[in-house]
Amino acid sequence: MTWNNLLQPDLILESSILSLTPDIIQRYNLKGLILDVDETLVPFKAAVASPELQEWVAQMRACASLWLVSNNISENRISNIARALDLPYFHGAAKPSRRKVRAALQAMNLPVNQVGMVGDRLFTDVLVGNRLGMFTILVEPMVNPDVALRSHPIRNFEVWASEILGATISPKKRRFTKINKS
Repeated sequence: MTWNNLLQPDLILESSILSLTPDIIQRYNLKGLILDVDETLVPFKAAVASPELQEWVAQMRACASLWLVSNNISENRISNIARALDLPYFHGAAKPSRRKVRAALQAMNLPVNQVGMVGDRLFTDVLVGNRLGMFTILVEPMVNPDVALRSHPIRNFEVWASEILGATISPKKRRFTKINKS
């Protein structure tokens, strides 16, 4: 598999995870979602899940199995968020390592092609999902309003590097579309 295939999300949302709806999940025949935590579900420094996120999880739970898989090494932080959302989780995943994502897939007991990997990062979330043959969904980072005024240098670097490697992603033009995997 080439770098452009490994870094190319199947679906790019131009907004946060809150714009991912049950209709979209059903359109792509997904039965489960593995969710990144930091800046995908909550801002990096946030210790609690927002009421909007709790409502989103309740809506999604009706149509898909949900697991949290985070690179964050703080079990206390990730377990508090998981408990608030009533979701199973793994922390310290070291994505793009596949080990803990595979464990979540096994626990979900679903075919890999029916599970979406949802995250805000290309070189961790999208890369691990594509390495496993999952449907990958890139969302805009969920950030604190004071941080939103500043740029995201890691995210910007990832987009720049992925485009050099052949993925079709632009930091100024996001799209809601399905890209065929080869």
